[in-house]
Amino acid sequence: MSAAFPAMPARGSALHLAYLVAIAIKGIDGLIEFVAGVLIAALGSHELYRFAVWATAPELARHPGSHTIHAIRHGAYHLTHGPHRFAIIYLLCHGLLKIGLVINLFIEHMWIFPVSVVVLLGFIGFMGVKLAAHWSPWLFAFALFDTLTVALVVNEWRTRLSKQ
Repeated sequence: MSAAFPAMPARGSALHLAYLVAIAIKGIDGLIEFVAGVLIAALGSHELYRFAVWATAPELARHPGSHTIHAIRHGAYHLTHGPHRFAIIYLLCHGLLKIGLVINLFIEHMWIFPVSVVVLLGFIGFMGVKLAAHWSPWLFAFALFDTLTVALVVNEWRTRLSKQ
């Protein structure tokens, strides 16, 4: 590249920073999922529902029309009255998988890049199936974030390959 394109290094740095932020968010999300799975397994879904009602009561009193509060309560209710064993296994496995991917991406093992792309594409496919069955703006947002994360992981992988 010639000196006529001075913005290229800054663009690469911005993409690298976006990559780091995206995988950090994935790691935090994985940790939250894992902890939620442990809590549901340890306390039971009924106790989780009682906690959700207690924790959301002040916000619901201030904003009775809050869609987020109603979604939290609705989800906790359905977890209590639905197949919570699947939810526990899903949260534990999904959370551990994300944590493992993130740790290895931060360590920068080259083998993890194609593995993480395949896993994230699997997550996106699963969310696509769920979205086809029942529309959810939250799930759509997660699918978009995973799509962005795949693009950032692929970009980071290509950058690392070109430096070898």
